[in-house]
Amino acid sequence: MINIGQYQTFTILRETDPGLYLGDEEENELLLPHKYKPETFEIGDEIEVFVYLDNEERPIATTLEPYVTLNEFAYLVCSDVNKYGAFMDWGLEKQLFVPFKEQARPMTIGSWYIVYLYLDDKTNRLVGSSKTNRFVDNTNVTVEKYDKVDILVTHLTDKGANVIVNGKHHGLIYVDEIFEDIRSGDRLKAYIKKIREDNKIDVVLQAPGYRSIEPNANYILDELKAAGGFLPLHDKSDPDTIKNELGLSKKSFKKAIGSLYKDKQIIIKSDGIELI
Repeated sequence: MINIGQYQTFTILRETDPGLYLGDEEENELLLPHKYKPETFEIGDEIEVFVYLDNEERPIATTLEPYVTLNEFAYLVCSDVNKYGAFMDWGLEKQLFVPFKEQARPMTIGSWYIVYLYLDDKTNRLVGSSKTNRFVDNTNVTVEKYDKVDILVTHLTDKGANVIVNGKHHGLIYVDEIFEDIRSGDRLKAYIKKIREDNKIDVVLQAPGYRSIEPNANYILDELKAAGGFLPLHDKSDPDTIKNELGLSKKSFKKAIGSLYKDKQIIIKSDGIELI
């Protein structure tokens, strides 16, 4: 079976003028144009390719790596707009089409958008959509508190950073828990802080509670060593100063230096902390 929009492994069957013909166990055949063929190969070799549709909407193979595969999200730039819709650069020769009806807001050339790649049931064509809410759902949450997850930042508001969790769920990082520069399109590791009764998901970039003490403590040790053994920060320092210097909340900082103090790795002085 040929799976449009996905990577597949095929066997090289023969070489022709247009390129290499590939085949699977079900005797389906697919063309890999000459410009994408490997430098060295033999008939019978297996090769992994990405399958998409050419300009005549026929399945075709490529060794280029797209920025997004079927049923996934990506941050893509709009490269063209015509009377039918917008076209996104997704790393392949043929651009990804986003019809007007699939645009959360009118797309403009040069602007970046979170786009979901899906296969249209009616036309059997690969289509992009920036109406991302259609493709995420919190009805049945598949993550738990403290889980380490992958997130994609979709957009920032006064409330915080809206994110897609593991490509499946809505999530939010509250603004007072963001201690680093993040932007739309960033892919990051994060942690589930809380799952609310209405299945809304609170996300943080640092392991919540006691789980964050050890990595933060190690981070502060590294910063102390880089600074020559002393940092002019302590438990009475201004929260904004701590955030600007270390990217940590004051609460996280105090937990970390408390752990280091108990382990007799630092001295807490009136003007800062010092390595022992």
